[in-house]
Amino acid sequence: MDGYDAYDRPVKVAEGIFWVGFRDNHTNLFCNPYLIVEEEQAVLIDAGSRSDFAVVMMKILQTGIDPGQIVALVYQHYDPDLCGSMGNFIDMCDNPGLRLFSEQSNKLFLSYYIHRDRYPLLSSINDHDFKFTFNNRSLRFIPTPYAHSQGSFVTYDEKTRTLFTGDLFGSFSTQWDLFIQLEEECLTCTDYDNCPNGRASCPFPAMIEFHQSVMPCKKALRHAIHQIKALDADVIAPQHGSVLNRKRDIRLVADTLEALNEVGIDAIVQG
Repeated sequence: MDGYDAYDRPVKVAEGIFWVGFRDNHTNLFCNPYLIVEEEQAVLIDAGSRSDFAVVMMKILQTGIDPGQIVALVYQHYDPDLCGSMGNFIDMCDNPGLRLFSEQSNKLFLSYYIHRDRYPLLSSINDHDFKFTFNNRSLRFIPTPYAHSQGSFVTYDEKTRTLFTGDLFGSFSTQWDLFIQLEEECLTCTDYDNCPNGRASCPFPAMIEFHQSVMPCKKALRHAIHQIKALDADVIAPQHGSVLNRKRDIRLVADTLEALNEVGIDAIVQG
């Protein structure tokens, strides 16, 4: 169909997991909210900015989920690109049992997105043993402090071994696809400007630039990547950038990020 774009609808990432984001061709920072559906209930990860609310909600409805079926909103840090629509979702969900999950140190900042009478909805993952279960589907919350905020964490879906990584594994790029798969030559290539497969653009410079710009220092980034490697996830679903769904690709990107130098303040101090 003329004018049809696959990203105009929700996209399945894994069993019961849908990308419900917005492909903005005018920016190099793509934001990726994810909806996890288990029977008649759903959880929304990093719901998006206020300006993206209408598009994200439309795609949630297209999955067949009514807003009242959303039982939890998970915010993996407090930036407006993922928290700006918080008030909109609270009002639209109209669910008295709705919970807003984040790390304890994020709650102060998250409170500025909502009216005071909504503060009781804010729940600390620290007080829930870093886990939330709905309809027998369990999500684990793993702290990744200072990657990039003090209270940053990642969310692991035990059913599909999908890891929602927030800013980690993200990138700055105008050449964006929801999924990327790396070629065999990528395993040994170090010349990012001359792709041996003739690709117009290599994904690594955009990922490297993003982490060197957004992460505060090498030590914080390495600690976070170490936590992620220990989970041995099958799917990496970042808030920015592209989904990785092959273990070989996940290992290669993780190794590349773990080895980065000149990250954040390190580039200034060491320079």
